[in-house]
Amino acid sequence: MFHVKLHGQDSMARGADEKLVSRRIKLPKRVVEAPLSQVGKRLLMALFVLFLTVFVVWLDRDGYHDNANETVDLLDCFYYATVTLSTTGYGDIVPYSDSARLINILVITPLRVLFLIILVGTTLEVLTERTREEWRLKRWRKNLRDHTVVVGFGTKGRSALLTLLATGLSKEQVVIVDPSAKVIDTANAEGFTGVVGDATRSDVLLRAELQKARQIVIATQRDDTAVLVTLTARQLNRGAKIVAAVREEENAPLLRQSGADAVITSASAAGRLLGLSVLSPSAGTVMEDLIQQGSGLDLIERPARKAEVGKSVRDTEDLVVSVLRGHRLLAYDDPHASPIQLTDRLITIVRAVPPTSPAVRLGPAE
Repeated sequence: MFHVKLHGQDSMARGADEKLVSRRIKLPKRVVEAPLSQVGKRLLMALFVLFLTVFVVWLDRDGYHDNANETVDLLDCFYYATVTLSTTGYGDIVPYSDSARLINILVITPLRVLFLIILVGTTLEVLTERTREEWRLKRWRKNLRDHTVVVGFGTKGRSALLTLLATGLSKEQVVIVDPSAKVIDTANAEGFTGVVGDATRSDVLLRAELQKARQIVIATQRDDTAVLVTLTARQLNRGAKIVAAVREEENAPLLRQSGADAVITSASAAGRLLGLSVLSPSAGTVMEDLIQQGSGLDLIERPARKAEVGKSVRDTEDLVVSVLRGHRLLAYDDPHASPIQLTDRLITIVRAVPPTSPAVRLGPAE
């Protein structure tokens, strides 16, 4: 029986006020004008129409009749403009001259319509935006397949995602789950879809369409949270590849029992790299280069080619370091690793090159 060793404070547990009320999907926002800026512009347009109406009425004020004192001053012009543009029309101030009535027909009425369009347009735009977002969400759910779910968008989750993106994964195929709305807003700004909520809850993971995901990265800050997320994720998706990170090495077996295909011990891995760098700074640099995709040397897994079948691992074009045969991982110097079989998968070292350039392989001669 395994016990989870707790360490530190989990980002999955922070912000209790964000947990239950904020479990929602947030698609990447399109580049649009800020809402306050839009409202400000509409308000300025409405005020412009109002003052223009007041100016028109003031110029022809002698053609208007006020039932209170028969004269129309500047205050009366503002009053008439507001009740007219708002279609209230109390009737206490009325145009009685032919010119005033003609101006009302040709100028005031169009200004009234324009004023109403400005006011109603804001409401219509809000409703249209909501409808558009609902349509985008439905389309997103319908088209999302074989995607990657990243639980926790901290340092570990972000680094893992950058590595996946360097291998060709598109941002549209990534869904990030985090309990912090601010973190999800940051992810949205970078072009990722996010789900705000506690990933230990199945309803939150279902919002991320985890049941249709191809791979799941669990990068929480607490090991007990990682165990619960792994259990829930494996229950929802039996076939997805689950990779989880833990702080304490003694918790790694529990993660594997919970359904994780691979478990990375972050503290131990960092410590080993530090120790290697102490013994040989150059070797530490090479290891850091190998695990950083897209620059220098890359460590990749690929299927064996037909031309390589029957050959020794030392005779391949690439520099083979391990052979994955079924569930067995064979080192390059293992006698059983050669000859290569058609169903083998090879762990090789290649030189990272831009996607548009032909791949440069490191063979034995290099």
